[in-house]
Amino acid sequence: MSDDETFAAAYREHYWAVSRYVARRLDGRTSEVEEVVAEVFTVAWRRRSELPRAPLPWLYGVARNCLANAVRGYGRRRRLVDRLGHHETAHGRQIVDSPDAESPGDWVHDALARLTPADQEVLRLTAWEELGVDEVAVVLGCGSRAAAMRLHRARRRLRAEIDRMCGPGGPSAAETLAAPARRHDSTKEHGHG
Repeated sequence: MSDDETFAAAYREHYWAVSRYVARRLDGRTSEVEEVVAEVFTVAWRRRSELPRAPLPWLYGVARNCLANAVRGYGRRRRLVDRLGHHETAHGRQIVDSPDAESPGDWVHDALARLTPADQEVLRLTAWEELGVDEVAVVLGCGSRAAAMRLHRARRRLRAEIDRMCGPGGPSAAETLAAPARRHDSTKEHGHG
């Protein structure tokens, strides 16, 4: 298969997964999602000779870099608007309470939001994108052992944050976090992860 065909296959197969990955991280700034996804696949096209056999984790790694650039650009635009004195429009969107704001899992999202961006990302890669440790390593650009350690530490910090927020008698962090961990461990045992 030529590099062009490899790129075309990766684009067809993974466009929506990359779009979801980007949309989740832009948190409602939908106008930027298409821009970032287009940039991801522009980079992939330029580097199509480097596409691995399993390109999705590699594409997520490219998306992380494109998102970082987009977020920096968004911050620069917001600071410029702030300097111009249009504070009401500076933050890009109005936050509106949704009817499901008090849904049962909100406390997990609150606890996740209290973690560092690096911890949030490694947890999201395993929970949202359902990647195994080796795939997380590709996205983060590190070795598998480093990725496993980052995941372990992020889970421990999330567990501590949930326990701190919920206190005694609240939802058990160990039970909450055990299900995704068991799922990933079982996929490894069966050779899927």
